[in-house]
Amino acid sequence: MPFPEINPVAFSLGPLAVHWYGLAYVAGIMLGWLYARKLTANASLWPNGQAPMTAVHLDDFLVWIAAGVVLGGRIGYILFYDLGPILENPIRAIEIWNGGMSFHGGFLGATIAMIVFARRHAIPVWSMFDIVAAVVPFGLLFGRIANFVNGELWGRLSDAPWAVVFPTGGPFARHPSQLYEAGLEGIILLLVLALLIYRFKALRVPGTICGAFVLGYGLCRIFVEFFREPDVQLGYLLGTNWLTMGMVLSLPMVAVGIWAITRARVASAANSVRHP
Repeated sequence: MPFPEINPVAFSLGPLAVHWYGLAYVAGIMLGWLYARKLTANASLWPNGQAPMTAVHLDDFLVWIAAGVVLGGRIGYILFYDLGPILENPIRAIEIWNGGMSFHGGFLGATIAMIVFARRHAIPVWSMFDIVAAVVPFGLLFGRIANFVNGELWGRLSDAPWAVVFPTGGPFARHPSQLYEAGLEGIILLLVLALLIYRFKALRVPGTICGAFVLGYGLCRIFVEFFREPDVQLGYLLGTNWLTMGMVLSLPMVAVGIWAITRARVASAANSVRHP
């Protein structure tokens, strides 16, 4: 399939060009914020019938999470994927057209922002994690679609009927791995977390949704890495033709997700014993 002719610039305001990538970040954050407000407004979803955050908290936190994601994502990309070239040419660190954002870096940046914000406002940290984890798939969905529109982060060579010839990927058809990620990390993960929240009342066991998200993302990302072309400056790791940095960074997420879910269940059981 030929790559659809989509201009990466959504519109221009005089000399200012507004890119789809930037709009994707805005859409993901705003939809996540609206969904978080819906969750905190439903007292029946929370322990003891009381949400841990107010709408005012969420409004204030919007700036914190945006800063954490953007700064963490950029710093993470530099450290995980582009450190050598940047040490040789430090100005490259702000040249976002030479490599953009790392999800794993954004994840760490968001985690730091959540911990600091929760402690400053006396919000239970695990419930804070749960709220943010529940809405992150919105950002992943729009972000991966923006990657496709930009013709970046494409997949490995493929003869599948839906393979795409990307403008920057040579003359060969490739997996549209950005759309695979949008479907798995965005739509499927969002629906799974919503099922846990509304059907199984998982927010009543703080840490469960956070753990489910981290575990689910790790598994989805590892799966998609088998179809995604590794970053050119890294290639495959350890002399293999399959192991990528994305897999290496996602494996600990699987372990952390399992640990978080187990910790949440043990803590909930212990709390039930203390307060029958």
